[in-house]
Amino acid sequence: MYGVVTRNADEVEMEPFDLGFYEVKDVTGRAAAPLPNAVNMVSCFGDNAAASENPDLVPVDERGEPATRDRDYFDWAYICPTHSEYREGLLEIVEDCAAENEDVRLDDVGFPREGFCRCDRCERLFEESDRDEWADWRADVISRFVADAADRVPGRLLLTLYPDPYPGHLRARAGLDLDRLAEHVDEFVVPVYDTEYATTYWLETIARGFRSRLGGDYDVHGAPPETPFSLELYAVEVDVDDLIHAAEVAETYAKDVFFGYDANNAAAALRRKDADTREGEVHRPE
Repeated sequence: MYGVVTRNADEVEMEPFDLGFYEVKDVTGRAAAPLPNAVNMVSCFGDNAAASENPDLVPVDERGEPATRDRDYFDWAYICPTHSEYREGLLEIVEDCAAENEDVRLDDVGFPREGFCRCDRCERLFEESDRDEWADWRADVISRFVADAADRVPGRLLLTLYPDPYPGHLRARAGLDLDRLAEHVDEFVVPVYDTEYATTYWLETIARGFRSRLGGDYDVHGAPPETPFSLELYAVEVDVDDLIHAAEVAETYAKDVFFGYDANNAAAALRRKDADTREGEVHRPE
């Protein structure tokens, strides 16, 4: 199955895609009404606008440095996952999405990375918990949020993961415990973005790593992972031939392949891919 990820409502049913994802809330803070004919997406703890308007929402490290896009390695501003009012607002958005379409996708779930968050609230909640290790407590926070979201989604819940399949990294960096999250999530989505895809060995490595990590047979032709995952490719201004090759690599490992933020380019790639496949068919006489 091929899907498109878009901010344009008129693209969610565009051919030749089988599925449309529509961004209801993105990392800029932009909001849109959910659609009945798309899997609505919610950027959870990435929100430039909210962070700018209320700096108290932003996670800080032990030195008090905020997780904003003004700092190195942060592409957007984060919101602390323990902020109860913001969290409840997210869950209300999830409910609104599920009321339009029973399937929902969560984006940008987790803490910014190691060392966050050390705000007074997080320090207090950790001290009040029964956890001795900070990493365990952070995983509790994120797992509870995803469980609460799942309770509000009558259909399938999809969850975006950072493209890091190395053992323990997602838990240590973002508080994402894949084994616990798999109890609530129907499918993981891994964005593997590049502006060229001129070489794809790294794409294959990441895809194979997730297949192995999520419980699939290491042999690519073996059993699928216990929790399916799909790969999302970046389509904006990517050469069509390179995008086709990336899709061929991705679909070898993943359940489905999605294309982000340029529906026309992605559609052109899929049409050419389909034409090339049909041209290569050999029809033997009966």
